[in-house]
Amino acid sequence: MLRLYLGRHGQTEWNIQKRMQGWQDSALTEKGVNNAIALRKKLEGVDYAAIYTSTSERTIETARLIINERNLAINTNQDLREINLGEWEGKTHDEIKDIYPEQYKYFLGNPALYEPVGGENFEQLINRAIKALNYIISKHIDGNILVITHSVILKAILMHVKGKTVKDLWAPPFIHDTSLSILEIENGVHSLISEGDITHLESINVV
Repeated sequence: MLRLYLGRHGQTEWNIQKRMQGWQDSALTEKGVNNAIALRKKLEGVDYAAIYTSTSERTIETARLIINERNLAINTNQDLREINLGEWEGKTHDEIKDIYPEQYKYFLGNPALYEPVGGENFEQLINRAIKALNYIISKHIDGNILVITHSVILKAILMHVKGKTVKDLWAPPFIHDTSLSILEIENGVHSLISEGDITHLESINVV
């Protein structure tokens, strides 16, 4: 059986500033580092066959914190990058609401109608997320695989395995930083064991 441990990166500086990151990047905060360490402790008994992240430093650094001193290579995959937000990247949510009120409303409330400004739409993002998932599955018959990526990519993967469509993309649960979802694949059957789990943060009172 193949088991995928799907995690989001730790909190970043732009997360605090409520800036859209997309393909751009910012450093992990102290909280982001501590949350990644808490996830490492939760998963300390897991023997990983492989590690995958996006090409963004925030996912790579989170994976490094989780695997710690284990001698494991990190495989980066461009298809695991966050949604490309084009002109929105680096801007705060308030700035985007002021400049692009209709598209911001669609982004959060009706993703099927969202039209990017220089980025990609949700269908393009979903296709990319599925491609990344299928690539990882094609490379591993069994074992435990750690995948550290981004919130919208994770929502797309989870939507796909639950057989939902883009209109259900933002359905709960919310994908907090370092949240963990576990997906098992056996004989082509996908089973979602947990989704958006943040119980590892309770011990450090950061939920």
